[in-house]
Amino acid sequence: MAHEGRQVYVFKRDLVDNRTYETSHPWLTFQLDAKRFDPRVWMLLGEATSKFEHLAGSPLRPDVAQKLHRVYLAKGAHATTAIEGNTLTEEQVQKLLDHELELPPSKSYLAREVQNVVDACNSIWADILGGNLDELSVDLIKQFNRTLLDGLDVGGQVVPGEIRTYSVGVLQYRGAPARDCQYLLERLVDWLNCKDFAPTESYGLALPVLGAIIAHLYIAWIHPFGDGNGRTARLVEFLVLARSGVPKPAAQLLSNHYNETRSDYYRHLDRASKDRERGVASFIRYAVQGLVDGLRTQIAEVRAQQLEVAWQNYVHARFARATKAEKRQRDLILALSARPEPLTAGELSILTSNLAREYASSSEAGAARKLQRDLVALSERRLVVREGSKWRANLELMEAFLAARAPHAARPEEESG
Repeated sequence: MAHEGRQVYVFKRDLVDNRTYETSHPWLTFQLDAKRFDPRVWMLLGEATSKFEHLAGSPLRPDVAQKLHRVYLAKGAHATTAIEGNTLTEEQVQKLLDHELELPPSKSYLAREVQNVVDACNSIWADILGGNLDELSVDLIKQFNRTLLDGLDVGGQVVPGEIRTYSVGVLQYRGAPARDCQYLLERLVDWLNCKDFAPTESYGLALPVLGAIIAHLYIAWIHPFGDGNGRTARLVEFLVLARSGVPKPAAQLLSNHYNETRSDYYRHLDRASKDRERGVASFIRYAVQGLVDGLRTQIAEVRAQQLEVAWQNYVHARFARATKAEKRQRDLILALSARPEPLTAGELSILTSNLAREYASSSEAGAARKLQRDLVALSERRLVVREGSKWRANLELMEAFLAARAPHAARPEEESG
């Protein structure tokens, strides 16, 4: 792992006091046995590291980059609250970010839950950019919980940001003994801050990804607060990824994955505590697979944006000294390239209001001839392709370095064990 020959992470055992959790929660070992990982986990971690680098180095127009950040901030905030019962849709969360969401008073708490997550994520990101967030601490985890529960009705026993003094549980799972929670959080942050989970030249960001998933898993197991434990766990996970150099949109992907596969999430979470031999490795594989699936989607979105910019630049270069007719042809191909499906001649003539006016200025027969001449001219420039009675932009011109065929999608396999 981080050092030659090391395959088990171990934190020194407390030699001073016997802790209740050792009997009630023996799975809280603060050890990670990498020998139990399926080899595909390492392949997925390698792919994730590669895709992080691709995303971080991808040039995008500022407006496109900003849109991508806002879309995945909305997805992450929606996911981390929806998994605990918040009923706002992703579209409503996006409206909240745009200050356009209107809710009746009885539902205002739903918006507050989401806004608290957004504020916490933005604060973490600002602190990282400012160089003010080098290490995780128990106080910081408490602050996260306090921020997440700010302004919410959490019940009389719950004190936001304070370790609980009573027993709690979710479904059939009981949190760690209250008297041990402070101690367990201290052990956790010391474990996560050690160099075993730091980025390395050999492993890239694979180890921080493991650290983020472990952070999530252990906070969910310890359940140190009276409320908001799941949101706190996902926020710490976001922090561990973001401070290690993971691009902000990608750092939201694990929360989105947990929400979209909620039944699997709870199943793997439950198994991780019950099956000490394979449970943690199974949860890690489940999480990393979801992360990579999300990264593949983000890479495809970035590639589509880059292709669009490259295509527009190419078209403008081809019509650098355009006549009136060529300007119309340029406008026609640019409008057509924005459409995902082939279009008929009749649809082409009204693609935009400007094109509709251009072609309507002639008689019906004259407009048809004008459009036909334009399509022939664009065909000669290899900018359009005819498919039966329809036409589409020849975007393949921009794909010279792509594979002739898309790689076969991986076939889902039965989980071993």
